[in-house]
Amino acid sequence: MAIGGLLASALGSDAGARSSGDVAEELRRRLIRLRKLDEHLGGADTYDLYAAEARVSEHLLRSGVSRESVRRELLAIHAEQSQQAGWAAFDAGWHNLAEEHYREGHGAAVEAGDTGLAGNALAFHAYQLIALGQPAREVSEKSIHAALQNGVDPGVRALLHSRAAWTFALDGDADATARNLGLAEEALTERAGETPDYAAWIDDTELAIMTGRCWSELRRPLRAVPVLESALARYSDLHARDKALYSSWLAESYIDAGEIEQAADVVRSSFEIMGNVASVRPRQRLAVVASRLSEYRELTVVRDVLSSNALNPLDVRR
Repeated sequence: MAIGGLLASALGSDAGARSSGDVAEELRRRLIRLRKLDEHLGGADTYDLYAAEARVSEHLLRSGVSRESVRRELLAIHAEQSQQAGWAAFDAGWHNLAEEHYREGHGAAVEAGDTGLAGNALAFHAYQLIALGQPAREVSEKSIHAALQNGVDPGVRALLHSRAAWTFALDGDADATARNLGLAEEALTERAGETPDYAAWIDDTELAIMTGRCWSELRRPLRAVPVLESALARYSDLHARDKALYSSWLAESYIDAGEIEQAADVVRSSFEIMGNVASVRPRQRLAVVASRLSEYRELTVVRDVLSSNALNPLDVRR
């Protein structure tokens, strides 16, 4: 059903009943399907789709829903849609849009009474603050508080603790990083049943990659390299954007360990994997690593990487 048809079906004389039985469920199914696009496409490609879905649920909520249970369901769906749209905007580098969606997603989740989903919006926002070079610790601590509340799904807890660990690693706090990585691992072992779709992607491999990234940022290459090598070896190249992005921390840890040729080879292969995916983040990260390689220009493999056209910025302005 197209968005226009889906919206029209919800706006008849009995919108509340249809929203509960048909429209809300259809919106949730659509979001699950559309979210899978994020595995292969960049935010500049997916943003309009996600934002359009959020507008449908927003219209339904404004039109008035008589039953409170229906309203809470639609609020939770709207929160997820808004957060997904925010993530796509962030990935494309459209930070003002991302912040608006995260704020909307957090408010809707709070109103719906979904603590874990509210925590997810905070974790997203912390991630954005980090990318903008702004303090994120306070926001991450609020997301941890959400994770520790009763009734939060273990998979959601694992996601929130792993993202908080990233904030603490960038803050140079090795103890808080290790503590939250441990809590994330513990939460994964407790997972049973069906995790909410927005957190279902976090698994042992993803957590291992986050662990390696954290130790890389803490300049512990002896810890980071083996974890990242193992996890990335089983991470499919089909996830082009994320594999290229994650590999940048393996390359950086190789530099810290004095293995310059390996670092250059990872940067080169990451550009090949990434191709023309419409995401600014992998190219920005790889450019940072390439700049660290520049002092080793006497090596042929480094000169080849630094002369690559792949280092040119990706234009996804909005």
